[in-house]
Amino acid sequence: MGESERGESAPRQRVAYFCANGHEVRPSFALEAEVPESWDCPRCGLPAGRNEQAPPAAPRNEPYKTHLAYVKERRSDADGQAILEEALARLRAQRGEA
Repeated sequence: MGESERGESAPRQRVAYFCANGHEVRPSFALEAEVPESWDCPRCGLPAGRNEQAPPAAPRNEPYKTHLAYVKERRSDADGQAILEEALARLRAQRGEA
């Protein structure tokens, strides 16, 4: 489909975005469109901003943690030992052991 069938395109502007790896991307937007503050870099996937001197930092990815890792963050080894002893004492009391 040629331009004659589609009609005239809206006036456009190209906006420069820069990522932390030094890549530059220049998407085009309609003149009356709201230009976003950030854009994803198509080369590396990092966020890109409009300030070349201070591009956005890469997002920090937290590694997957198991349930045990979260428990260890909240409890010390001494806490864990005390909880274990308490649970064992209850089980022994239920079974009639001393």
